Amino acid sequence: MLPYWLLLAVPIVAAILAFGRERQFLQAKTQQKTSTRIGEYWPIVMFAVALALMVGLRHEVGGDWLNYLPSVDASLEMNFEEGLRSGGDPAYGLLTWLSAHLGLGIYGVNLVCAAVFSTGLIVFARNSPQPWLVLCVAVPYLVIVVAMGYTRQGVAIGLAMIGLVALQKGRLWTFAMWLFGAALFHKSALILVPLALFSGRKSWIALLGVLAAGVLMVVFLLLDYVDNLVAGYITDQYASSGAHVRVAMNAVPAIVFIVLRKRFGLTDAQQAFWTWMSLGALAFIPLLAISPSSTAVDRLALYWIPLQLFVLPQLPQAMGQGVGTQRQWLAVVLTYTVAVQFVWILFADNSWAWLPYRFYPLVWLWS
Repeated sequence: MLPYWLLLAVPIVAAILAFGRERQFLQAKTQQKTSTRIGEYWPIVMFAVALALMVGLRHEVGGDWLNYLPSVDASLEMNFEEGLRSGGDPAYGLLTWLSAHLGLGIYGVNLVCAAVFSTGLIVFARNSPQPWLVLCVAVPYLVIVVAMGYTRQGVAIGLAMIGLVALQKGRLWTFAMWLFGAALFHKSALILVPLALFSGRKSWIALLGVLAAGVLMVVFLLLDYVDNLVAGYITDQYASSGAHVRVAMNAVPAIVFIVLRKRFGLTDAQQAFWTWMSLGALAFIPLLAISPSSTAVDRLALYWIPLQLFVLPQLPQAMGQGVGTQRQWLAVVLTYTVAVQFVWILFADNSWAWLPYRFYPLVWLWS
């Protein structure tokens, strides 16, 4: 349990120090480009490396740990083409095949996936006025639960976050490229394709091109597996305990943003984009109520976690009018992150699969 708290403590301390040192929340827009370069670039990179090692070299940690092990053993009996097609996700299948044949096992797969995920998270964080607060919000659920528990989807979310940064800047084709990479690890990432409609991009040719590319991605990656997905999630009516809580974790910042969006200092295009993201997060509430499988809704809602990372770290700036008030809101956000991790560790039905945390190099040395 202690390693998880240390993982959260680092960005909490860094966020507090950053507030006191640079008054980020008072001059967020002007310091967005300089703060990460001067005072935070290397510490954030070092944190990303530590994050990748902790996520990638975990041993018997995570709800899907036992589900991924057979794919590594099976890859040893496959040729290259069979490995590429195994599991239905080409990039993950190829990575598993390579790691198995190089003798790196599940640890090689997880380490590469963790490095990709961490890169995506850091890119997203560095494009926020409060990068350390982004990491604080990310650790309790996105990092510990998703990246350590749903390896393929964690990679897909990491790549998707890089795509979302590009989309906010109007780079549609860059967004499409990163989303295609995400879909190669987990096809569910294709749910984000329609977001191109809300990017504020004025070029209809580029927009139609990206949407057409999205359709081709669906045809190429998804159609052959629709029957399996329907059987796995809908027909069998899989249920995820706590799905309503996780949907609510997206819905609350969605409501906050819709109400306070004019206080975030965004361009019209950015404001419109995050408003649509917020509406999408709220749409999961009725979808969860009518869906025969809460697991399907739960997994798709994971792609809206970046909304939490965008809204909550900017609450001190949006709500506070002075340094004292902003410091109070900083405390609120940090208390929330601690509470999320505390409740999950103590009360989540499957948190036992994460406890205790084991680091493979230490396990190997002691064995």
